[in-house]
Amino acid sequence: MNLLQAMSDANLFARWFRDEGTWAAWRAFLSALFGLPLSEAEAEVYRACTGRQTAPEAPYSEAWLICGRRAGKSFVLALIAVFLSCFRDYRPYLQPGERATILIIATDRKQARAILNYLRALLTEVPMLARLVERETADEFDLTNRVTIEVGTSSFRSVRGRTLVAGVLDEMAFWPTEDAADPDFAILDALRPAMATIPNGMLLCASSPYARRGALWDAFNRYFGKDDPNVLVWRAPTRVMNPSVPQRLIDEAYERDPAAAAAEYGAEFRTDVERFVSLDVVDACIAVDVFERPPSKGHVAFVDPSGGSGDSMTLAIAHPEGDAVVLDAVRECRPPFSPDQVVEDFAALLKSYKISHVIGDRYAGEWPRERFKVHGIQYVVSEKTKSDLYRDLLPMLNSGRASLLDHQRLRTQIVNLERRTARGGRDSIDHPRGAHDDVANAVAGALVTLSQRAQPIIVTKEQAMAFGAPHQRRFPIRSWRERRSFY
Repeated sequence: MNLLQAMSDANLFARWFRDEGTWAAWRAFLSALFGLPLSEAEAEVYRACTGRQTAPEAPYSEAWLICGRRAGKSFVLALIAVFLSCFRDYRPYLQPGERATILIIATDRKQARAILNYLRALLTEVPMLARLVERETADEFDLTNRVTIEVGTSSFRSVRGRTLVAGVLDEMAFWPTEDAADPDFAILDALRPAMATIPNGMLLCASSPYARRGALWDAFNRYFGKDDPNVLVWRAPTRVMNPSVPQRLIDEAYERDPAAAAAEYGAEFRTDVERFVSLDVVDACIAVDVFERPPSKGHVAFVDPSGGSGDSMTLAIAHPEGDAVVLDAVRECRPPFSPDQVVEDFAALLKSYKISHVIGDRYAGEWPRERFKVHGIQYVVSEKTKSDLYRDLLPMLNSGRASLLDHQRLRTQIVNLERRTARGGRDSIDHPRGAHDDVANAVAGALVTLSQRAQPIIVTKEQAMAFGAPHQRRFPIRSWRERRSFY
């Protein structure tokens, strides 16, 4: 039995697909994915959503779904996971005692719960399949055929050490970026070896599009419109996949923010959001295995305050070396924490570097000034916005004039910064949705402040001689008394 037959079977999944018109595009996708014959209408949808002209002759081992919001991606991913786990036999490929795993990776715990609810309904509300459920826990289902369906969040560390028969990645364009600069690539690199021993393994990646970067954009560039026998890229707006979504809702979204709506409902990658700086540029500025530098001369410090509940509170210290700026120390206190205690700790570190004042965010209010003053440190409000700091940091990174510490969160946060263009044409630079940039902000503040200090003009002997000896000058240098008597 194939999946389309199971969707039409009253004893299996038919109850969820009674309105065939709203599922027509999904049937075309599933037919293409599993190498099933396409009807004339399905072939037309296939060509429109893939940019390909030749119908598939065999199942794909890898598929990328780029669809608008409310298209039904998560439910279809859960359906495919249940079908693969219940209707295929992986036991010939397993070692004694080994279980095959279908791993579903969601953006966060909330999305993971939604997928778990779909899985639970598809498994337990179908009597024929409910008998296969051996054990259910908070995040997985063990089946009697030695298959486990597991739902987790986006961490590449959770992928290793198991045999996977399928990897299902949901909303990967919006995965958190705290663990790695490129979490999507890191997870894919861990997934593919885990699936290597299963001949009919399948990798499914689905998301609404976002910026023109990352694994989703890379797959779209490589495979969309190309007749690759192994990899399918399917892109479709929301209403193509789910006509039940009201057009009025989409029209209102386009009126509010055309660029965001084109991505969220039109399945178009955003052109107003770009990566701020490349990973290679940042890595070239990192002093490998240097985690902190001892006190030197000419230090400056920048603090990004926080109230202790939402964001981290961070501090960065730097000093000059010739025309370069060198990062010496970074501190981050993640919530929850006591702001008073953190200020006391930061003040002690500042004093160890002989720093009597610290520059900080202008939007923090009065409390940082008052608390730092208690500990003998003057708090000076920065004249620059966060976007200004990042904008001024970029040429320092590109030219290699900034020497950074080997600090993973700093590296990740700088690399994941985004440059966004507003409707009026003004650029802003900030962290992605759901991410943080507290460490990067403090470091940018310290380095930029240091680089823009008034520097002495150094005149070499050769440059001085180019002006000629003093007695040869038309206007000789006079002493103060001579100048006074002259006037």
